Amino acid sequence: MEKFITLTDTAVPLETENVDTDQIIPARFLKATDKAGFGENLFRDWRYTQQGEPNTEFSLNDPSYKGTILVAGDNFGCGSSREHAAWALKAYGFKVVVSSYFADIFKGNALNNGLLPVQVSPPFLRKLFDYIKADPLGQITIDLDNQKILIEGTGEVEKFEIDPYKKTCMLNGYDDIDFLLSRLESIKKYEEKQFVL
Repeated sequence: MEKFITLTDTAVPLETENVDTDQIIPARFLKATDKAGFGENLFRDWRYTQQGEPNTEFSLNDPSYKGTILVAGDNFGCGSSREHAAWALKAYGFKVVVSSYFADIFKGNALNNGLLPVQVSPPFLRKLFDYIKADPLGQITIDLDNQKILIEGTGEVEKFEIDPYKKTCMLNGYDDIDFLLSRLESIKKYEEKQFVL
């Protein structure tokens, strides 16, 4: 996985609450067994009309909004446990999703796939939405090492929580296997001590 330390970028707002994994990636697109192609079907039923035309009222189709940060409404990623939702967001180009609450399984799937879920307070989320709407080119900084999110245009900052193990993996670009391999020498030394006669 790619290392994640600090990201400063513009953001795409999605104020809808209770966005479930079937809205993120509809079930009819889950036939593939690898991660290729999921990004093009992210929010498929919201991004496109029944005729297959882009829905100009949907924020991902609004040319004003760009960036690798998705700022989403409360309770993002609820519903089924499909890992494909994280695959689709990552394949589309998002590196961070910010919300005031994430479903636990979605949060785990996101972290396992190098997508950082940043949980903020409801008042801070409101400030983010207002900031993005007022200035779509306004930047937001995510500092994983210090666990802070900063609204660049106002200087407002908030701390966020993350599992220490997952933080280590994200900072180093490790998946679970990479993490174990990084500890290989320590494991060997431990085993040698255990089996000394």
